[in-house]
Amino acid sequence: MSRKQQTIKNQVSLSGVGIHTGNTVNLTFKPAPVNHGFSFSRVDLEGEPVIAAKAEYVVNTQRGTNLEKNGVQIQTSEHVLAAAVGLEIDNLLIEIDASEPPIMDGSSKFFVEALEKAGIQEQDADVNEYVVKDIISYRDEVTGSEIILMPSEKYEVTTMVDFGTKILGTQNATLNNITDFKNEIAAARTFSFLHEIEMLLENDLIKGGDLNNAIVYVDKELSEETMNKLKKAFNKEDIAVKSNGILDNLNLHWANEAARHKLLDVIGDLALTGTRIRGKVIANKPGHLVNTQFAKKLSKIIKMEKRNNVPQFDLSQPPLMDIHQIMDILPHRPPFLLIDRILELTEKHVIGMKNVTMNEDFFVGHFPGAPVMPGVLQVEAMAQCGGILVLSTVPDPENYLTYFMKMDNVKFKQKVLPGDTLIFKCELISPIRRGICHMQSYGYANGKLVVEAELMAQIAKKQ
Repeated sequence: MSRKQQTIKNQVSLSGVGIHTGNTVNLTFKPAPVNHGFSFSRVDLEGEPVIAAKAEYVVNTQRGTNLEKNGVQIQTSEHVLAAAVGLEIDNLLIEIDASEPPIMDGSSKFFVEALEKAGIQEQDADVNEYVVKDIISYRDEVTGSEIILMPSEKYEVTTMVDFGTKILGTQNATLNNITDFKNEIAAARTFSFLHEIEMLLENDLIKGGDLNNAIVYVDKELSEETMNKLKKAFNKEDIAVKSNGILDNLNLHWANEAARHKLLDVIGDLALTGTRIRGKVIANKPGHLVNTQFAKKLSKIIKMEKRNNVPQFDLSQPPLMDIHQIMDILPHRPPFLLIDRILELTEKHVIGMKNVTMNEDFFVGHFPGAPVMPGVLQVEAMAQCGGILVLSTVPDPENYLTYFMKMDNVKFKQKVLPGDTLIFKCELISPIRRGICHMQSYGYANGKLVVEAELMAQIAKKQ
């Protein structure tokens, strides 16, 4: 049984400080339409520019996963994204009035609470999920960090961390089911070592840091000079080191809280693939760099597999619609009718077929001695296939005409020649509304992707 995409019922806001700027940041979660995914909107900038939460926009991973598009930045995105994934939300608009979300207590806990307060709402579209079929891995040869993704019946994550220090050492954490995120992972706070804190203080960073939003492990002797800097930075009259090696009197939620927070980061960073994952992640010494490099690799694999997922049909079997039934629906007529069969039709996608023969009129001039099907006609054929999808939503399709509204991201991958059989697949990007159909379309021949495009068309009654 297919699962439905989810967003939130109502918008909800929360405020806190940015850990690096120390300034107050206001963040608002807003519902988003199906297939929107996660995106950030900088409402403090002119035009309120939006940055999709995608791996391709990662620009650096120092002190968090930072995104940038057209000069607009989002810093430390991972805790917010982890909260959304942990609650199995698919579509969300995140408005912030600064470059970084509020740090809160250094975990995802407060974001989870806010999203639950807003309420989670099911949407009229199936979940986009990548089902892992083969082992996928990425290794950073410099650090030895490695992420492996393998098949599983659910999304599960294991992190294995080795910090190379006596105070922290080796830790493991496992999330067997994403539904356990709220109780098992969300409250795991970010952490740092004393030597890292010293470097940040010297560079005038972590202005919003205090002892309530980061666990500080003391991995070196605490000098009086450092002690005074910490007192000033954290606005404390006194600073102490507990017997467990943690600065001041902050208590751990779990003995392996550091490993759990690394797991939280993995979930947040892999959200940048833009799809749910059904598979088991094993991350050895994870960090934002290896996480996001793996997310980029996985995103490319997902995109390639989707493109090359050629529909398989026995063309010797009777089609769902033959040419006569197609002509009952489409207004097009020869020589401009470019679909021969409809093989499959649902509320959300259509698959059609065209046999390309040397008898096509366009081969007379395109090109003499080297016949190639014009790319524009390949797009037109895909659009006619999509026209079947949108016209099937009205009771009297013979009284309607279809009109192109726009085409985006059109790409031609291979030549289409006489004798080829084209298979087209058009699937809705968003539900059909007011006769407007927005589709992602692919065309295949000889087992390969030959054309793809994002198409929008509208039907209108004949005058």
